[in-house]
Amino acid sequence: RAILCATIFSMENFHDTQSLFTILMNCDNRQMKRKSYASDISRERFAEIEPLLRSVRRSTKPPTVDRYEVFCAVLYVLRTGCQWRFLPSDFPKWQNVYAYWRKWSQADQDGISVLEQALKKSGWRGSRETGAQRAAHAINCRRTEREEHGYGG
Repeated sequence: RAILCATIFSMENFHDTQSLFTILMNCDNRQMKRKSYASDISRERFAEIEPLLRSVRRSTKPPTVDRYEVFCAVLYVLRTGCQWRFLPSDFPKWQNVYAYWRKWSQADQDGISVLEQALKKSGWRGSRETGAQRAAHAINCRRTEREEHGYGG
């Protein structure tokens, strides 16, 4: 993309590498937007919760994915219950989304995860569990119910 954007502008217009970098970054930001989903939140609302989400990750190296896109992908999984591997391809790689979800879902000493705090602060009204978590909970409830009634010993 950067090469294509650089060819649009003639090199005579650049007086220093900083201006070239700025234009290339702006060109990169003008890439085609992904499809919007019902589970997405606005960038403005995300800006309110981003510091909370950023606090979880150690800053050993710069992030390689847009946290907004990752958070929207997590919301998509929570809303639809789809499996991680079946995230639409316009989201970041499912492995990256899952890794962030794991970090954000770890409970603190009070038993509340950063993800739960972020969902509450963002006004999220959907489920706070993935489809797999809901299924596991239902299975455990049924197993407990069978054991209480003497079935499946």
